[in-house]
Amino acid sequence: MLLNDYEAKSLLCNLSVLGATSTPETFAYRGDLVLEEGDVADSAGRRHPPKAVVKQAILLSRADKLAMVAGALMELSDLPMFSGHYQADLAADALLVFYVENLGKALKVNLDGVIITLLPHDGGAVWNTLMDDLKLDKDDFKGRSTEDKVTVMYQALAGFSPRLDAVSYEAALAHVVTHQREARGAI
Repeated sequence: MLLNDYEAKSLLCNLSVLGATSTPETFAYRGDLVLEEGDVADSAGRRHPPKAVVKQAILLSRADKLAMVAGALMELSDLPMFSGHYQADLAADALLVFYVENLGKALKVNLDGVIITLLPHDGGAVWNTLMDDLKLDKDDFKGRSTEDKVTVMYQALAGFSPRLDAVSYEAALAHVVTHQREARGAI
């Protein structure tokens, strides 16, 4: 299984969900997806934490191809790393949505022949933000396993087609903004 291969290669971290859905040959994952591994830390080959990840990634694989990838990127410049690592594993009709913290405008980007929906992000929970964007509520997930909840998200994403400017990756870079994290917590 594709997601187990990723786990064996240490490309999955902060795992929340990894397992089979009720649909045959369909597997779900929630957690972080490594884009750039950390440096080797010692002679045993252990590594420091990853340098770049798709945060709070939501993946659905069918027949060993990625059918859905959603998650948050800190920087738009991390997008080519995703393409470089995972494009060969994408299904022809894969649904891709990334919330990008330093993006000032929602766009559809064509990167290496793959259409990716990019949405500005303020750092909130990706699952909840995607639920809101897909107009899903808690009732849509009732009675489903954790893995099947990812399938519900995938089915809703299949009908998600916001009207956005379609641009090249290079043109999207013109919409990069300086993002500032809001201080949260006790004062």
